[in-house]
Parts: sequence; structure tokens; C-alpha cells
Amino acid sequence: MKETRVNLTVIVSALICIGIVMIYSASCVNALQNYQDSLYYLKRHLLFLVMGLAACVWVMSMDYRQIQPHARLLLGISLFLLVLVLIPHIGKESYGARRWFKLGVFHFQPSELAKLAVIIYTADFLSRKQQLIRDFKQGFLPPILVMGVVCLLTVKQPDLGTTVEMAVVVLGLMLIAGARLWHLAAITAAAIPLVVYLVAKEPYRMARIIAFLDPWQDSQGIGFQLTQSQIALGSGGIFGVGLGHSQQKLFYLPAAHTDFILSIIGEELGLAGALAVIVLFVLFIWTGIRLIRQTHESFGYFLSIGIILMLGLQAMVNVGVSIGAFPTKGLPLPFISYGGSALIFHLVAIGLLLNVSKTQDQKF
Repeated sequence: MKETRVNLTVIVSALICIGIVMIYSASCVNALQNYQDSLYYLKRHLLFLVMGLAACVWVMSMDYRQIQPHARLLLGISLFLLVLVLIPHIGKESYGARRWFKLGVFHFQPSELAKLAVIIYTADFLSRKQQLIRDFKQGFLPPILVMGVVCLLTVKQPDLGTTVEMAVVVLGLMLIAGARLWHLAAITAAAIPLVVYLVAKEPYRMARIIAFLDPWQDSQGIGFQLTQSQIALGSGGIFGVGLGHSQQKLFYLPAAHTDFILSIIGEELGLAGALAVIVLFVLFIWTGIRLIRQTHESFGYFLSIGIILMLGLQAMVNVGVSIGAFPTKGLPLPFISYGGSALIFHLVAIGLLLNVSKTQDQKF
């Protein structure tokens, strides 16, 4: 499995390097305007990257199976933090959302820890009780209830995008583990009206749906972000306008260095650059599938599937939002978008994947 580990490391390293370059390009004007330092976002991103790489190396240094006995403790800590962040004056509120703890220069988002904790818990549960997965009460209901509690706390922040992502990953794991299709269909059918209600309840969510259906109908209002994203991608042509020469990053495209960084890549590096990023993610998923197929230990098997599902789904949604195929979700592009907690925990997830591969080699 050494070849698989090397390929995975190379792919992730390439994505990280692209992210470093594009974060500076996309954010330098904004940073200079708001902080009088064009390197402001880049320096913070590099700090988070160092922290993430250190955490990744630390996770790789242990046997991933040592984490399994602590799966419920890790989940409990995540639930506690998700409750704590909702308390005024403890959780930091920004633009109507309360999702972060402010720790000096670092903003910690507990939902990023919760995503990984839910995957670890579900992998542990399925590795121990897969033979009961077709039994609704003993095998199917417990992880669904855990997922429901975490999703409820996450949607209260509010963060519907992360909530849906976690639900899809857990249901995907249950499907692969052999859960009854009608159990999964029943849960999905019950969730759809709830999601519709949550969207209809909040005007900003309805605005995102309307903008997704026809962003050009109100290109200066609710459709502004999506239309600017499409303008950026369209103006890049095949080979782009040149690195650093984006016009949309000049305060036209909101979240240019975070959720919509692919649009800046498409503008500056063209269709070729955007496709290169997408190909890297496809190769990442393909390499992850190879790693999964080579994993013979149950906990590592389900853990790897959950991580690949999480990162692959997040990349797919981010790309889809940028091109207008999905409504705006607020999910960063893994390893490329600017971000603290997301980048750190994504690198921890990669450390776990590499650990699974390494341990399999040692065991078998």
C-alpha cells in the first residue's frame, strides 16, 4: 500500500500548494484594503497549515486503532462544544450565525471536529455491530439518533450545509454497511419535508434557492454572488487572464478566497486550471477507493470510507456551487480554500487515511 500512500500524499500536497498560491492571489487586494497588509490572509493560512500538518504527523505516528475505544468520548466532547458554541458571549456570532469560538487569532469551528467525530463513532459502531445493521432497533437506529442530535445542534448555529453533509456521509456509511434500503428510504423521506421547512423558514435560504434557479433575474441582488462567479469562470476562457490578474477579486465576487476560490482559479488560470483542480480531486477519490479496497480491518475500512465520502462530497458541492449546479452552501474547497478549522481537520483526516494504510502494511 506504500504506492497508494505516496500517491495520496502527492495529490494532497499539490492541492495545498495550489491553495497557497490562489489564496494570496484572491485575497491580497481585500487584505490590503481592510488590514493594510496584502499578506494578512496568506500568513494566517500558513499558520493554520503548519498546525494542520503537525496534527497530521501526530495522528500518523500512532496506531489508528487506538482511537476506536475513545470514539464515544470524542463524540461527547464534540456534542458539548456544539452546545457551548450556541451560548451567547461564549460562541462568536458573525452575520447572524454562531459557529465559532474565538481563541486569540484563531477561530475554532466545532462542527469541523464534530464531522470527524461522527465518522469515527459510526465507523466504530459498524465495525462492532455490522451483523445487526439490518435490525432497525439495535443496528440502524443508534447511529441515526446520534447523527440526528449532531445535525440538530449544527442546524441551530445555523449551518444547513454542514448538517446535510454529515447526514449524507452517515447514510452513505449505513448503505455500504448493508442497511435495509427501506430503512434508509424512510429516513430520507422523513428528512425531506424538514429540509424544505428549514429552507422556507429562513428568508436568506429561500433567497439562495431563488438565486440558484435564475441568478440573472436579479443579478444585482440575490443573484449577485452566483452571477459574479459565472462571470469569473466565463471570462477566464481556456487558459485564463493570468495569475494575479483577476477582476472579480476586486470586491466584485464575495468570498473570493473561501467558498468561491474555484471561480478565481477559473478566471486567472482558465478552464485548464479549473479542470486541473477537478482532476486532482477525482484522482484523490480514486486513490482513496484503492486504499479502501486494500483495507482488511473493519474499523479502518469504514473510517476510510467516511473520510473519502466527506472530502469528496465537500469538493463536489463546492465545485457545483461555483458553476451554478447547486445552491450556495458555504462549504470551502478542501485543502484550497482559506480556512482555519476546516483545513486543520481535513489534514487530520488525511493523517488517519495514511495511518490506516501504514497499519495495514504492518499487520498484513
